[in-house]
Amino acid sequence: MKITPLILRLAMLFALALCLAGAHAQTQPERYTKYEYSIPMRDGIRLYTAVYVPKNRPGKHPILLERTGSGAGPYGPDKYRRHRGSPKFVENGYIFADQDVRGAGHSEGVFVHVRPQLLNPLKPQDIDESTDAYDTIDYLVKSVPGNNGRVGLWGISYRGFYAAAGAIHSHPALRAVSPQAPVSDWFLGDDFRHNGALFLMDAARSGSKDPDTGGDPYKFFLERGALSALTNDYFKETTSLWKDLMEHGVYDEYWQARSLPRNMRNIHCAVMTVGGWFDAEDLWGALHTATATAAQNKGIPAMLVMGPWSHGMWAGPGGDRLGDQDFGQPTSTYFQNEIEFPFFDAFLRGSGKRGLPAAQVFETGANRWRAFSQWPPREAKPTDFYLLPGKAIGTTPPTEGDAYDAYVSDPASPVPYQGGVIRGRTDEYMIDDQRFAAARSDVLTYQTAPLASNLTLAGPITADLYVSASTTDADFVVKVIDVFPGDAPGKLAGCQMLARAEVLRAKFRNSYSNPTPLTPLLTEHAAYDLPDIFHTFRKGHRLMVQIQSSWFPLVDRNPQQFMDIYTAKAKDFQTATIHIHRSAAAASHLRVGVLPSK
Repeated sequence: MKITPLILRLAMLFALALCLAGAHAQTQPERYTKYEYSIPMRDGIRLYTAVYVPKNRPGKHPILLERTGSGAGPYGPDKYRRHRGSPKFVENGYIFADQDVRGAGHSEGVFVHVRPQLLNPLKPQDIDESTDAYDTIDYLVKSVPGNNGRVGLWGISYRGFYAAAGAIHSHPALRAVSPQAPVSDWFLGDDFRHNGALFLMDAARSGSKDPDTGGDPYKFFLERGALSALTNDYFKETTSLWKDLMEHGVYDEYWQARSLPRNMRNIHCAVMTVGGWFDAEDLWGALHTATATAAQNKGIPAMLVMGPWSHGMWAGPGGDRLGDQDFGQPTSTYFQNEIEFPFFDAFLRGSGKRGLPAAQVFETGANRWRAFSQWPPREAKPTDFYLLPGKAIGTTPPTEGDAYDAYVSDPASPVPYQGGVIRGRTDEYMIDDQRFAAARSDVLTYQTAPLASNLTLAGPITADLYVSASTTDADFVVKVIDVFPGDAPGKLAGCQMLARAEVLRAKFRNSYSNPTPLTPLLTEHAAYDLPDIFHTFRKGHRLMVQIQSSWFPLVDRNPQQFMDIYTAKAKDFQTATIHIHRSAAAASHLRVGVLPSK
């Protein structure tokens, strides 16, 4: 099986965006000599690898390796690739190496999506991505002219997965690794599923062709009626990722074997994990891979970098803004020159004394970089924000008896994930204005009074809900929103900017592997984590929370009855009456760390 069209399309679009933005450093014939190798793996399979060695640069130089499933070309000794990152890499004579993984590009072998990590002990010819990285590094340091015996490994998105996997059972020459927005778990939080709920628009791009939505995906997917109709009309091929998504609807061995964080062990090099606070694809992966790496490899230099970026935005130029949000500084350029290059240089050319903190993170709202000795910051005080009468939010628990707010969730009229006409899944939805949702009767909206002082939230957000439904299943979408005052400049006046949001499919509230139905009308506890946040709600702004049961067509519709959604028919979809409880005995709230003002 060769590489799938999904990975080719996504990677080519990502690479094209960076090229058009002028984000790549030059590695042209006048500065580099290109070598092409067919590197043997321990099982005899050979992997194509292009290596660019600087010309007229005396001394020994480190190798910066990227492994990819989307093509390490252009192929041929006289065709040169343009490499991303700070120009300081080229200026300091770094050697670049690009490799096609098994079954991709010009490499031999069979391609496997997010190839499962093998467990010890390995037999001599057992392979996974960590063994292929090990064998590649061993060959490079022994064969590439002018190298100093030190290798760095990096990659974004799917390539970030290969970078992270390559750190496991590290080769002694591998000194520094940077997984950036790594694909880490396609069931729990990356790309195609979040907490068991299918991210429909992303998943629908996983076949050999995209469905033609006619420029209106909300209407298109709603009229299809059910996922089974999409499968029948567009995804009949047996090798598509869509087929795996439909056949593995719970967190079974298929997904567990492909979960990266649990396997981030036996790492013996420095690791800098990078992500974007507004990454619509792999925000979960960056945060959880970083946490697992630090926890499971005590003593190694482990660093987390999070900026105000969409997917891969840190690899492009500038980084001053996203959508209507202006960050006031070129955050991407700063990252490349002042964080990424110094990290690699410290371990690949220097003594390993990096002078960089364990967490270097951008504080949105305040628009500044902050450094911490750990993430989440130990200074952050866990604080509960309760849903209160009058659709208010406060830190004092409610005292009422049987109190709740209700809405009706109708699958025939799901809450759109964006206002206006939806053309496709945008990066900017992560910070979009939510006023369109606040006007709907099937969205509950709570908010504080205007803040008397700045409020800084830092770390994961736990949505601790007490819910009841008239049906046996439902989705719960919790959104944390920054409400700008009416006198804010331009489009920001009165804006309800999304700061963080996440969905839970209720049947997975107790277990992702063994789903259970809701008992109609019974009050039940449903708690789950939203991705981490680092945002300051400015004085005069409001903290808002919205709760709803659809987020369409970003997320597929729930039939709102306990069943296999992937085989459901249009007739199976039911209207549900939802109660969000806020009594003394069932006090729905959000818990998140609050940092002291600075």
